[in-house]
Amino acid sequence: MAIDAPSSPAAQPWSDRLRHSTIILIAAALALSVVVSLGELSALHAIAVFLCIAAAALIPWRLHDTAASRDDVRRINPVESAAVAAVVAGMPDPAVLLDRAGRVIHLNAAAAQLAPALRRNELAQFALRSPEIITALRESIATTEPRRATYLDHVPVDRWMELIITPVPVPTSFGGADKCMLMTFHDQTPLRRVEEMRADFVANASHELRTPLAALSGFIDTLQGQAKDDPRARERFLGIMHNQASRMARLIDDLLSLSRVELSAHVRPDTLVDLQPIIRQVADGLEPLARERQVEVDIHLPEPPVMIAGDREELLRLFENLIENALKYGASGGRVIVSLTSSAATDGTQEIRVMVRDFGPGIAPEHLPRLTERFYRVDVGDSRSQGGTGLGLSLVKHILNRHRGRLLIESVPKQGATFTACFPQVKTSAQS
Repeated sequence: MAIDAPSSPAAQPWSDRLRHSTIILIAAALALSVVVSLGELSALHAIAVFLCIAAAALIPWRLHDTAASRDDVRRINPVESAAVAAVVAGMPDPAVLLDRAGRVIHLNAAAAQLAPALRRNELAQFALRSPEIITALRESIATTEPRRATYLDHVPVDRWMELIITPVPVPTSFGGADKCMLMTFHDQTPLRRVEEMRADFVANASHELRTPLAALSGFIDTLQGQAKDDPRARERFLGIMHNQASRMARLIDDLLSLSRVELSAHVRPDTLVDLQPIIRQVADGLEPLARERQVEVDIHLPEPPVMIAGDREELLRLFENLIENALKYGASGGRVIVSLTSSAATDGTQEIRVMVRDFGPGIAPEHLPRLTERFYRVDVGDSRSQGGTGLGLSLVKHILNRHRGRLLIESVPKQGATFTACFPQVKTSAQS
């Protein structure tokens, strides 16, 4: 079987020009044939004229295409090819490829999310305003050497980032070589938070556990000594020891929960959850405590589901702390109201609000700004007698921060207190 050899690339433009000029050449040949048949022109002269017409039709087009193709080759930068763009886009960490002047050539989706102000063909220094980044970038451009920088990004939450700038040799359009700058960002937040979590846990545990451990040690010594044969004293001391051990267990549980929330504070939950069943589950679980304290719990929830992007287990812990605090410290009012509403925030956006109000003694104004600090208590003796660890509202604040929400606290002495957890409303397709 015969196979036709493909035409060479060099011959291809000539065949294209010949195909495009066919009508001109046919018309010229017919006209010259008529002139020759009438005896006005010799055949030799007619052939010479036809060759001139063919040259005029073909040669200028060939020269024009050659020049245009050379211009196109000059305009194509190898770094701007689709292959390089695909490599940058496929990198797992935020990555930005810059030219020697610092203009953005390519960036991936992670980099666009980290720094939304980055734009192609614009200077990266204008979009990345951290002094550490700008200094490292200028030094790397000036020296064409690798640079590293560590900085703290405060928006939307604190994140520790490491920037690595690597000069990358690239070919030019004329066969030479140049260097671009590849910027990669590595999130160091989990490592930093693990270190802080370990240090905070040791410091807090050693501070708060010292008192109950000392009490347990003292009661054990008493039971082994003078109260060894006293049944009434033994029963009383064992009850106190049980309470102290329970307090230590709650304290460790709250510390671990707080550490876990802080560890993932920079990662926003993306699972849609309905707040109504969560609130009802918490209220049902605290019903024995409400009966014990003789407090009536009124729950006001709307009919349709109320969806937010959140972590179900953390939300359970959040509402459990708020409602349990209202039952313990506002029990004298005899009533607690839990309501869920949707309202506009100060910036005009819609947010979901879960309000927990009690009618107890209230909180003095000087205490309100410090309520969410670790181990801060308005009344230390009352808090410990109620079984509090001083970490509940701190945990509430950190959970809300992870959900990009906020906590509002309002209180008037002798008129109760209101704690409101505010969550950003999920945008539906209809709203967007």
